[in-house]
Amino acid sequence: MSPLEIRTSSEAEKTVRGVCQDMARRLVSHPQGTCPVDVTRGLIALCRTQTCGKCVPCRIGLAQIESLLDNVLEGTATDADLAHIEALAENVRISADCAIGTQAAEMALTGVRAFREDYELHAEGRCLCTSDHPVPCVQGCPANVDIPGYIALVKAGRFDDAIELICKDNPFPSACAYVCEHPCENTCRRSFVDSAVNIRGLKRYACDHETPNRPTTVAEPTGKKVAVIGGGPGGLTAAYYLTRMGHSVTVYEQRAKLGGMLRYGIPNYRLPKTLLDTEIEHITSLGVEVKLGVSVGKDVAIADLERDFDAVYVCIGAHSDKKLRIEGEDAPGVVPAVAMLREIGDGTIADLSGQDVVVVGGGNVAMDAARSARRMGAKSVKIVYRRRRADMTALAEEIDGAIEDGCELMELVAPAHVEVNDEGKAVALWGQPQMISTVRGGRPSPKAASKPEVRIPATTIIVAIGQNIDSGAFEEFGLPCKWNEIQAQPDSSIPEKPGFFTGGDCSWGPATVIRAIEGGKVAARAIDTYLGGNHEIRCDVDIPAPNLADRVPCGRVTMKERPGAERSCDFELCEIGMSEEEMMQEAGRCLGCDHFGYGAFKGGRSRAW
Repeated sequence: MSPLEIRTSSEAEKTVRGVCQDMARRLVSHPQGTCPVDVTRGLIALCRTQTCGKCVPCRIGLAQIESLLDNVLEGTATDADLAHIEALAENVRISADCAIGTQAAEMALTGVRAFREDYELHAEGRCLCTSDHPVPCVQGCPANVDIPGYIALVKAGRFDDAIELICKDNPFPSACAYVCEHPCENTCRRSFVDSAVNIRGLKRYACDHETPNRPTTVAEPTGKKVAVIGGGPGGLTAAYYLTRMGHSVTVYEQRAKLGGMLRYGIPNYRLPKTLLDTEIEHITSLGVEVKLGVSVGKDVAIADLERDFDAVYVCIGAHSDKKLRIEGEDAPGVVPAVAMLREIGDGTIADLSGQDVVVVGGGNVAMDAARSARRMGAKSVKIVYRRRRADMTALAEEIDGAIEDGCELMELVAPAHVEVNDEGKAVALWGQPQMISTVRGGRPSPKAASKPEVRIPATTIIVAIGQNIDSGAFEEFGLPCKWNEIQAQPDSSIPEKPGFFTGGDCSWGPATVIRAIEGGKVAARAIDTYLGGNHEIRCDVDIPAPNLADRVPCGRVTMKERPGAERSCDFELCEIGMSEEEMMQEAGRCLGCDHFGYGAFKGGRSRAW
């Protein structure tokens, strides 16, 4: 009998594994605007290198698909070739022995069906691929903020200039520096080297070191009046830019204070309200008129706004709660997360001392509610989620923060019913254990497991499974709505109601702060054009010369937080900003894509919009 040996990897195997890990980072940070046909061809070629050669469909079929894709890219393919790619990929998908072949063929099928027009135009020698902006992080930012520009300014110690450059596209630099989900980092090209630049952390450093009361230029009055319905980040963004363009803007807000979800959805320990107030005061100081405590559609008729204003921007957000639709959810002790966070935003902090709290949901709102409950004195906080932790929509750092604050995560448990006592008050949540099952829409779906329900004691049950949009009054007025979302064109205009525009959560569903800001910026441009204007929002700050030093691999500086045992007792800010030394190192990691590569070829900077 042959002896057994300990299996060790050869140097070649170790090197290939390292190269594959590097390639994985490149794929995760894949830039927008690249040719989908070319990308598909490259991925098929990569898959073909993984084949063991045992089965003909994988060994031969993938090579034939790759060859046909080469013909497409060279402009020599015919309609018959496109049909051949689809038929061949389908044959490989159903006949290959293992996932190497089946999934590669699935990839080819997805491509030829999803962007067929690209294939057809390539066969004619043309490519639909265009890049609106050559800098990956700028393209990844919904507001198209000049990220490499302000990073260079931060490194140079020019913090006021950095903030001025940010405000060209985003009037909430501090708010985003503290709570933005930083989609720009997902496309950061530094990931090709090691890991993405900590863009949000560098923005915060600039905000923490800027000079207060920065001046802002405003154009000559145009005589046009615009009503903005909703004083959240989207509405205030539109108001800011429209005011800078010279229009007279009035903001109608149904709450006692401006800020929307920045105030009523994000607790102080993540975003200090003093910083939010400062940014809002800067916006309103430009001449924005504000009417608080006014509910449009009730206190003021929408038709009156149509009569009295030249344009109306509707950005009412998504402030209504979604129901669990289970027995007992209307019992005292069951509260919507949005209502709880709204009270906290108004300064009303309930006392949960000694209580067992259960939070239902897996998004950022659920994490905010759970972490807030700990700060309100809860004895225990359990987060119940029907999927796995890996499937949660909350940011990873928010989930980690909740656990460090002392919250317990209960995965794969779906709410079944609420148990009430003789007085009708909630005393427990019963949950049905789940098991993860088939993938639907790119996400694993849960199904009930063959296990008995579990009882989770709770005197307060916080429901955080999503928000709804209260658009009934606007639908009655004649604005087109679908699933409560107000329908609009990509430029935010509503053809059915000339002069009306919409954006933010009420138009595309609950999303992020930076997407609401994007909506306000887009609407400001559309409204200005509708009113006959052609104003520009400019910033002519000089950007420092590019860093020509070699980029050696260097670890990413991450933001630290106060210890969990300390911070979970108050609503003071958790996150600790970078030191000057950390800032200089992190800013130096930026590859300067606005100066190098395609940025230099096409132009890496838009000074106006």
